[in-house]
Amino acid sequence: MTLEIPEVVINRLPVYARALASLAMEGETVVSSQALGEKLDVTPAQIRKDLSYFGRFGKQGRGYNVQSLLTKLREILGLDRKWRVCLVGVGRLGQAIAEYGGFEPQGFQIVAVFDSSPEMAGKTIGNCTVRDSVELESYLRQNAIDIGVVAVPARAAQQVVDQLVNGGIKSILNYAPMMPHVPRDVAIRHIDPVLAMQSMTFYIKQRDPLPAK
Repeated sequence: MTLEIPEVVINRLPVYARALASLAMEGETVVSSQALGEKLDVTPAQIRKDLSYFGRFGKQGRGYNVQSLLTKLREILGLDRKWRVCLVGVGRLGQAIAEYGGFEPQGFQIVAVFDSSPEMAGKTIGNCTVRDSVELESYLRQNAIDIGVVAVPARAAQQVVDQLVNGGIKSILNYAPMMPHVPRDVAIRHIDPVLAMQSMTFYIKQRDPLPAK
């Protein structure tokens, strides 16, 4: 029986990989769970427990080989290959995503961009020519796409997600301010800065319960 790995553990793996990449850039060859934990504000026990889901790494009293562990984490996360991404929605947020230069060096290539606005069709955003959203499903069936990114208004998000699912997409990154429904076999992650700030106000209010003037 396959061991079920908690989602919170999977979400921490890229954080570990990023820290290890930074250490490698600094010329570090070995790091202890204590030192790695201090860098990330995570307990050493938590790091050891997280990594134990995937095998045995490092030696007690000697720490982890930075490059070896980084290579293994990149393999576990699938970061040792290229991933093809399509983006739906090229408003201000979508354009920022399309033009962001940080995806491709990490293996994520935006290869197609779609929008429902006739005014946007044919324009070049990032490295892609904007296609009409009516072409989305047929494009997905004819081209190998790994991840769909949704950057449309809330009212259009469910329809776009349905198009992605119907086109065969199994992994979706959703920036729309709502939570679309997807089948069980589709992985979806939500990024909503407003919700993140609203959760932060809880901590602010705990620290300073007086109303703002």
